[in-house]
Amino acid sequence: MSGNIQLLSDTLAAAGAEGRAALIAYLPAGFPTVDGGIEAVKAAFDGGADVVEVGLPHSDPVLDGPVIQTADDIALRGGLKIKDVMRTVREAHEATGKPVLVMTYWNPVDRYGIERFTAELAEAGGAGCILPDLPVQESATWREHADKHGLGTVFVVAPSSKDERLATITAAGSGFVYAASLMGVTGTRESVGGQAQDLVRRTKATTDLPVCVGLGVSDADQAKEVAAFADGVIVGSAFVKRLLDAADEASGVAAVRALAAELAAGVRRTV
Repeated sequence: MSGNIQLLSDTLAAAGAEGRAALIAYLPAGFPTVDGGIEAVKAAFDGGADVVEVGLPHSDPVLDGPVIQTADDIALRGGLKIKDVMRTVREAHEATGKPVLVMTYWNPVDRYGIERFTAELAEAGGAGCILPDLPVQESATWREHADKHGLGTVFVVAPSSKDERLATITAAGSGFVYAASLMGVTGTRESVGGQAQDLVRRTKATTDLPVCVGLGVSDADQAKEVAAFADGVIVGSAFVKRLLDAADEASGVAAVRALAAELAAGVRRTV
C-alpha cells in the first residue's frame, strides 16, 4: 500500500488556491492516553486543521520545549509503543480522509527498522515524516524507502541556515519545508515576526515546495501574521497546553477543537 504524500501535496495546494495558508496542528500520540490522543487529532481536524502532525514521543527531545516534553513523558510512562503511533495515524486518517504525518526523532526509527517503519506508516495511510534531527547528508536510505512507499520527507530549516545549506535541504525534501521561526525549542511566543519572514523568503528562493512555519504560534493573531508570508502555519505547544490544562479528556478534546477553529479563522483573516 502506498502512502499519502499526494494527498498532502494536494491539500497544501488547495489551501494556496483559496488564497490562504494551511493550518497544520501537532499533537503527540499517546497523550493524554492513546484513545484520547486519537480523539484529539480528530478534534483538530474537526475544528479546521488541514494537516496534523502526530508526534512520536521521545525520551530525549532536542527540539521540544517543556509543554511537549511533559506530554511526551506522560505518554511514555503510559507505555506508548510505535504500534500505538501507527494506530493513531490510521484511525485519524480513516475518520477524516485528511493527511496525517508523523514527527519523530531519528533514533526510534533507526531502532525499529527503516523498511518496517515506512511500510507500516504507508499501510496506516500516513502522508510522511518530519525528521528534525536527521542530517540531510545521512538521509539517503530513509528517503529511498520513503519514496518507495509514497511518503513525504519533511526537513527542518532554521534562521541560522545559510543559503547554500537551504538549497541542499530543500532539494532532498518532499511534501513541504518546515521553517523553524526562531532558534531554540518549541513553545508559544509573544511574537514570531522578522526572522521567520526572512527565512521563508530565503527558503522559497531555493524550492517550489510549500514553506510552513512553526515554533511559537499560539493564537489567531499570530496565525494571521504568519499566514501573510508562509504557505502553512504549524501550531503544537498551544494545542498540547489545552490538553494539559483540561480537567478531563473530554474537555481537553473540546478545547483542541475550539483552538483549531480559532486558528483556522486566523489563517483566513484578511483584516
